Amino acid sequence: MKYMLMMNAPVKGPYAIGTWPKTDIQAHINFMMQFGRKLAKAGELVAAEGLAGPEQAKLIRAGAGGAPITDGVFPEAKEFLAGYWIVDVESEARAIQIAAEASAAPGPGGKPLNMAIEVRQVMSGPPPEI
Repeated sequence: MKYMLMMNAPVKGPYAIGTWPKTDIQAHINFMMQFGRKLAKAGELVAAEGLAGPEQAKLIRAGAGGAPITDGVFPEAKEFLAGYWIVDVESEARAIQIAAEASAAPGPGGKPLNMAIEVRQVMSGPPPEI
């Protein structure tokens, strides 16, 4: 089963990575790279990417004739999607275990961030009852 694990970071708060000391940023990135290699070696990693900050996001809607209408950046929110992993695992329990490990990524001073990681199954089609 495939699951998407989404790392949600507060707009202001412990994941304001640009404000961290350089050594803490390097330790965090090193953790994420090693984490990705570990999942790949286990055959569980399908894809993983970090995302640009919310200040670069654009909210798009289809206008007349399908032309895109840009509403600007995301509406003000307390959190933003910082990155994601798509994993292919045997069970939801394993996806949850992986999410907990990702949540413990180091922050300033090496202290675990314990960020929220949303876990959702990637559906390969509509539910069987439909």
